[in-house]
Amino acid sequence: MPTLSIIPRAAVFAVCAMGLSACAGTYTGPVEVTRFVSEQPATLGQGTITITFPEEMDNQTARNAFAAAVADELATAGYNVVLDGSTEATYLAAIRTSRNPVDAGTTRSPVSVGVGGGTGLRGGFGGGVGIGINLGGGDSGPRVLSELSVRITGPDGNSLWEGRAQHPVSIKSPYSDVDASARTLAAALFSDFPGGNGETVTIDVDDLNAAQTPE
Repeated sequence: MPTLSIIPRAAVFAVCAMGLSACAGTYTGPVEVTRFVSEQPATLGQGTITITFPEEMDNQTARNAFAAAVADELATAGYNVVLDGSTEATYLAAIRTSRNPVDAGTTRSPVSVGVGGGTGLRGGFGGGVGIGINLGGGDSGPRVLSELSVRITGPDGNSLWEGRAQHPVSIKSPYSDVDASARTLAAALFSDFPGGNGETVTIDVDDLNAAQTPE
């Protein structure tokens, strides 16, 4: 795998940290996170782990952005992230991403996640459709729904942890940028890792800014 360029979290989350004026006329919704934890939570956050994309992802820019963002969060959670294949990893983190247009008032997609179950996310990040997508109309509401799901499996292939983060934004929101989107989704997904089994939480991007920006 090519060497990933790890962008400091603070550099991304500082996009709107100077105030709402920089984001005037745009829509940036909260991130909705759903997580499932296996009955062996003590095994989480330790050991070697590597990253994979189970589904083909032709958009290399998006692939690198999400791989780097998830790798950063896994390292923060306590894992020794192996990306170059020089060491055989004990655990595997499978990444799926999507970006799809949404109708007004729609903030969820019909995707279910759970330990031992399937995710099957589809959408724009993989093929590049979602980058710079033009839906027309105003910019005061959500125009696209960006999603990230990660499943961590053990040596036996069983799921130990799984989560999904969804973030509705307008096209002009600074969080529609692929790097900022990847960092925001990953940070929300792994906040308070591993989280509670079956929980769904809503996280405001301002809270992520406060947590990730150095004082």
